Amino acid sequence: MAKHIETGKLGEALAKIWAEEHGYFVREQNWRYGKWEIDMIASKGDKLHFFEVKTRRSNRYGYPEELVNRNKLYHFTGAGAAYIRRHRGFRWVRYDILSITLDQHDKPSFFLIEDVYV
Repeated sequence: MAKHIETGKLGEALAKIWAEEHGYFVREQNWRYGKWEIDMIASKGDKLHFFEVKTRRSNRYGYPEELVNRNKLYHFTGAGAAYIRRHRGFRWVRYDILSITLDQHDKPSFFLIEDVYV
């Protein structure tokens, strides 16, 4: 398996642990709608959170969250709208980016950007 795919899978596993430790109930991981995907869908209180998870092994070429561009946000919010149509009942929705940077020993540092879609 390619190194970047391994890094992504590790990041998504770490994201689930992080979310649960911070009071989120993880509903889905890698939820797909057509060609679009949401890395993690969780709820906390009366809010539904859609997470885009980005992981890198260093910040040498930029921070992980910088990988989320306009096109990615379009697909991310489109998939989120499809999920909402199928799973009603949440009054509040947030689109969040969870950025994870791993050190040389795979110890993660987390940076959450909340409510990126306005």
